[in-house]
Amino acid sequence: MSDTTTAPPPVATVRPPSSAFTGRSVLAVWRRRRLARSWPAVLSWLVLIVLVLVAVVGPLLVQADPLRQTSSALLPMGSSTHPFGTDDLGRDELARLVHGARPLLLVAFAATALAAVVGTGIGLVAGYAGGVVEQILMRIVDLALAFPSILLVILLVAAAGPGTVSLVFGIGVSLAPGLARLARALTAREAAHDYVVAAKLGGTRTSRILARELLPNIAGPMLAQVVMTLSIAAGFAAGLSYLGLGIQPPQPDWGYMVQAGQEFLYTAPRLVVLPATFTLLFVVACNFVGDDLRDALDVKGPA
Repeated sequence: MSDTTTAPPPVATVRPPSSAFTGRSVLAVWRRRRLARSWPAVLSWLVLIVLVLVAVVGPLLVQADPLRQTSSALLPMGSSTHPFGTDDLGRDELARLVHGARPLLLVAFAATALAAVVGTGIGLVAGYAGGVVEQILMRIVDLALAFPSILLVILLVAAAGPGTVSLVFGIGVSLAPGLARLARALTAREAAHDYVVAAKLGGTRTSRILARELLPNIAGPMLAQVVMTLSIAAGFAAGLSYLGLGIQPPQPDWGYMVQAGQEFLYTAPRLVVLPATFTLLFVVACNFVGDDLRDALDVKGPA
């Protein structure tokens, strides 16, 4: 009898997962989070991210001075030293577009943050307290909503004087009532649930219930609405700058650039079309991103 030895079965080698972070893996993560499921949503996220990056790091990459005047006025696009041409004062249009993104987006984000804090705070208190407190707060909100938002912004900015601070304050205050109504409706619905009633019966402080129980549960729909509000804030900021009540020259700003370039609409339309297009892209992208967040978070209308 021959002694035969059985060879052990081959051991399968397990490869460690690749650590490469590719574009497909990023898209897969977003899909798992139910974000960017349609091509308009993907495009809108890309546009929004690109414009924010232009506002943040663009001034560091574009070396041209947006305020430096030269004798080469109204150069067309494609010029050797000025890819986007120059304006009527010989200032580099590319530099002005890049540097003009930061003031507009800064005002839009700051005003939206102010509106979100004020509106969510009022809505939380009104929806949880109910009764007389809710009636007083919501009548004030209704009064503010009855007044056209753009007129309210113009009055507030005109009273405080043109500038970035007054612009942020005026836009933030005018947009807060809309967020307050949504926050109140969501809070009132959540306040009727058992976990809030149990926390109240357990002697939990009101501030803790608002911050730890209610706020996290209304954060999803509020975030979607805040992103949509960001588009309104950007439109208001650009419109007020166009009217001369916003960011003041010589600081470049997309809204003011449209106003300054309208005189040359037929001879050099790019002076109006370029800043107006970038503003429109930001506004539209915010709306589509807000819709995408709403769908991803499965936001349901208030009961």
